[in-house]
Amino acid sequence: MVGLAGLTAIALNGVVGSGIFRLPATVYGLVGAASPIAHVIAALVMALMVACFAEAGSRCEDTGGPYLYARAAFGELVGFVVGWMFFLTRLAATAAIANVFVDYLGAVAPVLGSGAGRFAAITAAVGGLAVLNVFGVRGASRAVNLLTIAKLVPLALFVGVGLWFVDPARIALAVPDLGSLRQAALLLVFAYGGFENANVPTEEAIDPRRHLPVALLVTIGAVAVLYVLIQVVAQGTLPGLATSATPLADAARAVLGAPGGWMLTAAAIVSTLGSISAVILVGPRILFAFARHGQLPAALARIHPRYRSPHRAVAVFAVLTWAVALSGGFAELAALSAVARLVFSATTCLAVPVLRRQQGALAAGFVLPGGPAIPLIAVGLSVWLLTGVTRAQATAGGLGLASALVVYGLQRWLGARRGADPGG
Repeated sequence: MVGLAGLTAIALNGVVGSGIFRLPATVYGLVGAASPIAHVIAALVMALMVACFAEAGSRCEDTGGPYLYARAAFGELVGFVVGWMFFLTRLAATAAIANVFVDYLGAVAPVLGSGAGRFAAITAAVGGLAVLNVFGVRGASRAVNLLTIAKLVPLALFVGVGLWFVDPARIALAVPDLGSLRQAALLLVFAYGGFENANVPTEEAIDPRRHLPVALLVTIGAVAVLYVLIQVVAQGTLPGLATSATPLADAARAVLGAPGGWMLTAAAIVSTLGSISAVILVGPRILFAFARHGQLPAALARIHPRYRSPHRAVAVFAVLTWAVALSGGFAELAALSAVARLVFSATTCLAVPVLRRQQGALAAGFVLPGGPAIPLIAVGLSVWLLTGVTRAQATAGGLGLASALVVYGLQRWLGARRGADPGG
């Protein structure tokens, strides 16, 4: 069973992944010295969402997370679409992170960065962590805990030392062009997302109604401070930040020399591996929840007789992740993940007032203050960010929604055929 420390580690591992090792350079290229402002906006949007997830999660002890919240509040169809977008987010994010993993691994061992070496590295990482998850949530949770510590220590050292070398002239608080600022904040949604991983395996958690809100709120608070400081150090110490492919490693090398660069390269490898581990823990349980509610084949709801894990769902999710990781790149997968995340997160925020009316305040372990104000503000900010998506991002999100409707319709049609078959 997963306790408070385990839930916090799952949330932290979901957030602190590949994005922070890539996006400081991208954000700086969009808004320059005012990049910390984009971080603050993204952190504000995600903090409001986290608060909504904390209340929704404290009302539910079943496996499924956003899928179950939307299903309970808005019905089967909306629940499936939200769950499918959540599934796509986990799938795309895991595949994107796997690509960053092999990029950094290739910096250490070039043979693993491309061709057959890349194929082998992605296969070993995804396959090995999938096997670990088949053995049960306890071992997988312990792996997540260890990898969380291993990734946070180098980042904290990078900030603690790097702040002494920051050039204040490279930091600005003036508001840049709002279009660029919105685009930068939208990209950062990918870096700040992943906290919702902790909302999914609640059946395998200890007292989730009490522990889950604490884990989520601690995570977003700690990550917001860490990310803003990382951006400040990166842009304050690395003049060529906008063109750097490995910004944190390059900034650490500028401050600490070659050992600093190698330390952050190792941290990126550990961080991405930890994030893959956390998502492979969570992603299959969305398929499991679908199957248990009759919206995907029942075989995906099977539990291993010895390890008590949804082993078939783990295998399917791992194979899909492996295939997508080999076929796509980081930028495209990150775009799909960010847009899909805003869709299912906004729906979860809207579900909170509905669940309050259905269940009452006493059914929750945590209740947001201010009535519907926080959920509605979170939705409004999400819509504002979505209005700034590029055509490619909008296309990716549209295809995700279309695929949800196709799968839902196909499952309903197959169910109707089985019900009409007298031998079924």
